[in-house]
Amino acid sequence: MANRDKLFLSKLGDVEEIDYNEIELIQIVGKGSFGVVYKGLWRGDYVAVKHIESEAERKAFAIELRQLSRVCHDNIVKLHGACTVDRFCLVMEFAEGGSLYNVLHYLSRPAYTAGHAVHWALQCARGVAYLHNMKPKAVIHRDLKSPNLLLIKDGTILKICDFGTACERKTYMTNNKGSAAWMAPEVFESSNYTEKCDVFSWGVILWEVLSRQRPFSDIGGSAYRIMWAVHKGDRPPLIDGCPKPLEMLYTRCWDKNPSIRPSMEEVVRIMTALFTFVSGYDVPLQFEDNFLGEGEGEEEEEYCETENTLESQSNLIDSYIENLRSSTMNGIKEPMEMNSDPRFSTPLVISVEPEPFGYINQNGMKTEEEDVDFNSPTPDRMPPLAPTFLQPKSPFRPVFCNSCPQPEVDNMYLMLDPQFHPIPPDTSCQQSIQIFEQHKQLAHEYLEVQTEMAYLQQHMQDLSERLSVTAEQQQEEEEIRKLEKEKEQLLQLHRNLKIQLELLKQQRGDRSQQEEPWTDGWVVVPHPRPT
Repeated sequence: MANRDKLFLSKLGDVEEIDYNEIELIQIVGKGSFGVVYKGLWRGDYVAVKHIESEAERKAFAIELRQLSRVCHDNIVKLHGACTVDRFCLVMEFAEGGSLYNVLHYLSRPAYTAGHAVHWALQCARGVAYLHNMKPKAVIHRDLKSPNLLLIKDGTILKICDFGTACERKTYMTNNKGSAAWMAPEVFESSNYTEKCDVFSWGVILWEVLSRQRPFSDIGGSAYRIMWAVHKGDRPPLIDGCPKPLEMLYTRCWDKNPSIRPSMEEVVRIMTALFTFVSGYDVPLQFEDNFLGEGEGEEEEEYCETENTLESQSNLIDSYIENLRSSTMNGIKEPMEMNSDPRFSTPLVISVEPEPFGYINQNGMKTEEEDVDFNSPTPDRMPPLAPTFLQPKSPFRPVFCNSCPQPEVDNMYLMLDPQFHPIPPDTSCQQSIQIFEQHKQLAHEYLEVQTEMAYLQQHMQDLSERLSVTAEQQQEEEEIRKLEKEKEQLLQLHRNLKIQLELLKQQRGDRSQQEEPWTDGWVVVPHPRPT
């Protein structure tokens, strides 16, 4: 590795350098924000070893190394050290219980009680509140979700992990990090958000552990469908039989307005009070022998990894812009070569779950095992929102490649994600061909709009920088004019004072001449009279 990389990593914190040869890798247990996670043996203890897979993932590696070196909390995964010489990897404590996501949603899922659910949510809130209150700079996780919550000690203790997307509070947050099902709307709607995005994610996690259902699992499809639903105001359905304090808490946490959401300190205070009313949280969970065996985690990866798509979309648009610039400069227009990207060569596969996880009855939260049970009046359901349909910006006029060949239009749809590719038409059906051509034309228009938006945003940023420079120059020029004017006034005052001084001197000279009579030097002495 280059010396600059070693110098860069040496400034990330006081982290022990671990010899990679001391680690014995046992098996793959998952995948984080960067690289593959292995179960390993180091100095007689089981550890989790997170490897870096590519140069592009080094940034997430550096972020997690820096953030984990700062934190020390019972509900945050412990960092033993890092390997930065021969290989790049983090060595952390191993969570034998796996992720909370696996415990909640696998078919071999163990039974748990309301005490476990409340205790997990409370531990998560304590860890996040610790991050938000760190000094001198608070830390925002930005990717809080059940796959990033690990369980140890037979599922009774929860640890927060995966800090590859975390950032400091004073950082201007512009990257849309996080997974769609747990992501706050302001994260993908704007470029500026606060620690309240973690509060939103925590509210979804609370709903998830109480209902034992995957959030927005009924929507399906890509992450964009979930983000669109969240943008419209859709939320997971209210839970039948859930106590009102818990229902009010998670609905406040996922409110669209961040100012209405409680702080993490308030969440901890409320959950601590509610925690006194539950029991059984310290009862060990009964895991199957092969619960963490090889092959576990595939469903989690399928559900969660596809939702980190905002950054890939941004990279795709950037590559399209660069291609468009180069083709325009060279005067050549050729379709982009997409074969190098495996996303565009992978066939579209839609997996259908054979049967749902179960439904919630009127008496409480029901699953195949006796999981969580609440008894209280049934709350009202959230009212459904009216459906919204997207219309093309102008009437479509079909373009057929046979009569009007346009290779850039024909291949433009390949730049979209695979789920947006048009289905190949039935060549024997004219209507099918027409729909196929319409889809390609719409894809072309969509990418043109995205390109224009990117250029306009860059142009707006350039203008903003110029305006800021112009404003500074105008301020400096105005200050110079004021100083010049003040200088002229001072010079005029100096001239006036000098004239007044000359006049005073002249007046004093005239007055002294008038008061003193003229004499020739003789003195008259009065003569006395004779007696």
